[in-house]
Amino acid sequence: MARMPRRRTLTLAAIGTAAGLFSGLFGVGGGILIVPLLVLWCGFGTRLATGTSLAAIVIIAAVAAALHGAYGNVHLREGLLVGVPAVAGVLIGTELQQRISTKAISLVFAALLIVVAIDLLVG
Repeated sequence: MARMPRRRTLTLAAIGTAAGLFSGLFGVGGGILIVPLLVLWCGFGTRLATGTSLAAIVIIAAVAAALHGAYGNVHLREGLLVGVPAVAGVLIGTELQQRISTKAISLVFAALLIVVAIDLLVG
């Protein structure tokens, strides 16, 4: 296995640390933080960044859910009622992502972030 350059390792570690911080504070970090930073800082394509982010989210979400559970901040039943049907959304979204241009994916994602930012500022 080839060794990864130190700078790239540190960059990926910084992205992971920021994602973990945002996940713990706000419940976000994966798609909103990891994907753009993998694209901007590491030169990943949108699809590769998305898949890599999802792999990282498995670990981030498991640890964050366990810690929040220890503080009593988890309603497991409601989490399952959101998470189980989300699997259908993942299947549809992944298939759709493979069929549309990366430019369109980026524009839709940017629009979503703008709408969320406006809602947070106004609400």
